Amino acid sequence: MNKGFEVTEDVPEGDDVQAANPARLGMRLRLARQTRGKTLKALADAANCSESLLSKIENGKASPSLPMLHRLVGALGTNIGWMFEESDGEEGIIFRAGTRPLIALDPLRRGEGISLERIIPYSAGHLLQCNIHHIEEKGESAGPIQHAGEEVGYLLTGEIELMVDGKSFMLSAGDAFVFNSDLPHHYRNAGQKRASIFWVNTPATF
Repeated sequence: MNKGFEVTEDVPEGDDVQAANPARLGMRLRLARQTRGKTLKALADAANCSESLLSKIENGKASPSLPMLHRLVGALGTNIGWMFEESDGEEGIIFRAGTRPLIALDPLRRGEGISLERIIPYSAGHLLQCNIHHIEEKGESAGPIQHAGEEVGYLLTGEIELMVDGKSFMLSAGDAFVFNSDLPHHYRNAGQKRASIFWVNTPATF
């Protein structure tokens, strides 16, 4: 299958962390809004956020939370994959260990202890979104969130609590899950060490 800046998915600090570019995100958000003929106020109302915050996001001075980003792209009829699309040329096939970027939707606040290791780059050329979610001790995702699609995950290491549609599930390494993305969902690290989830979701409207 989350941080001036409002919290989304966070990443611990480090030289190997690639943070999403707020200016690029804001530019794409503004482009999507303008091409659909929506005013700043109309989009802010549809996404249940303030017009001033949306203006800051579009100008690269703030980052939306993950739930807010889902509301924004839903109101615009686009998808999160397009917002972070990176590949403008020929698609890659092999992505070597140690070369895959970790992403943060907010480079200034990293308090939730979650990083997303990209397995497949965000691109219109892919039908799937695939990341390894690394959750530090006491880390927890933003949410609950819901959107179109389907989620599949496999817990590589650690222990997590997965909450789906108000139900709680405890998972250990080797456990797997699947659910429809339109069910409200979020998760947290339920153990005392880092947990990692191999997470795939489809379609790319995530």
